[in-house]
Amino acid sequence: MNKNEYIPFLSEIKEVIKHTDIEYTFRMEYNGEQKVKPGQFFEVSIPKFGEAPISVSGIGEGFIDLTIRRVGKVTNEVFERYVGDTLFLRGPYGNGFDVEDYKGKEVVVVAGGTGVSPVRGIIEHFSHNPQDAKGMTLIAGFKSKNDILFKEDLKQWDETMNLILTLDSNGGDTSYKEGLVTAYIPTLELQDVSTAVAIVVGPPAMMRFSVMALLERGFKEENIWISHERKMCCGLGKCGHCRINDSYVCIDGPVYNYTVGSQLFD
Repeated sequence: MNKNEYIPFLSEIKEVIKHTDIEYTFRMEYNGEQKVKPGQFFEVSIPKFGEAPISVSGIGEGFIDLTIRRVGKVTNEVFERYVGDTLFLRGPYGNGFDVEDYKGKEVVVVAGGTGVSPVRGIIEHFSHNPQDAKGMTLIAGFKSKNDILFKEDLKQWDETMNLILTLDSNGGDTSYKEGLVTAYIPTLELQDVSTAVAIVVGPPAMMRFSVMALLERGFKEENIWISHERKMCCGLGKCGHCRINDSYVCIDGPVYNYTVGSQLFD
C-alpha cells in the first residue's frame, strides 16, 4: 500500500529557544529516513488550527530546528507548546541549499531578518569546517538590536568568518553597524569575484537590491542562489498555490539558482 503523503507524523519538542518576543526556535525530534537540507521546509500542523510552512533552521543528530515567527492562527497556537509537547510535521519539502555547490570557493551570504533561518545550516557548516571554503563572509541585517536572531551563533560566527552585522537603526549603539545590507556589498574584499559564490535570502525588495549590488560587484548570475518566499500549502505541487509561471516553488524551490529564480515573477 502506498503511503499517504498528506498524513503528518508526531514530533516531540526537545527544546524551545527564545530569540525575540515573537520568534522562537523549536527543536523537534526527527529521525526520518529522508535527509534534510538547509533551505527546505516542513509543514507544521495542529488539529483544528491548520498548517504552516516553516523553514529548517538547523539540522542535527535526531533533531531539526524550526525557527517560527508568531504571526497567525497556527503559529500563535504553536507558541502555546512547550518541551515535551508534540507537533504534527510533514516533510521535508522543496529544494534546499547543497553545500557541495559552495565548497572550495569564496562564499558570501547576505541575509535579512528571518532570512537568516534557512541559511543557518550553510553558515554553520562553514563555521565548523572553515577548510571547506576559500573564505566566508556573512552580511546579516536586522531592523534593531531587539530583532536579532541567533545571538549566540553570531558570537561564534564572528570568530570563524568575516561577519558584518548591521541594523537598520542602531539607536546610537555604535557596537553595531548601521544601514541596509546592500551598503556593505560594494566593500567586499574578495580574492577572485569571478569564482565567488553568493546566497541571498530575505524580504523580496532586500533580495532584489542585494542581487543587483552583487552583480555590480562582479558576481556571475550563475554563482548566486536565492530563496523565494511563498505560502506553500500542500508541499507536493498539487494545489498550485505556490506556482509562479511554470514553476512550483514547493518542489522546484524555494531555493533557486539566480539564472532560474530571476525569471520567476507573479
